[in-house]
Amino acid sequence: MKITKEEVQYVADLARLTLSKEEKEVFTTHLNDILMYVDILKSADTMDVEPMSHVVESAEAFRDDVVTPSIGTDAALANAPDHNGSAFRVPRVIE
Repeated sequence: MKITKEEVQYVADLARLTLSKEEKEVFTTHLNDILMYVDILKSADTMDVEPMSHVVESAEAFRDDVVTPSIGTDAALANAPDHNGSAFRVPRVIE
């Protein structure tokens, strides 16, 4: 499949982009190069390759849930710019 300058202009119009004549030529060349590479990839024999969800195999990334003590109210509020002793105070945003 070959991309034409008119198709590049059509996509640019959809994206509301203004392209110069030189940019249309460059993007047409780049898109055609990409499509040629995709055609090369299509010719690869993948019959004996099992489908996978990711190219890199990964082990379980989750850790076990372990209950740990929290830092406590006093430590949490220690650097708060404004608090009322047990909670953060913030400027009112709802009238």
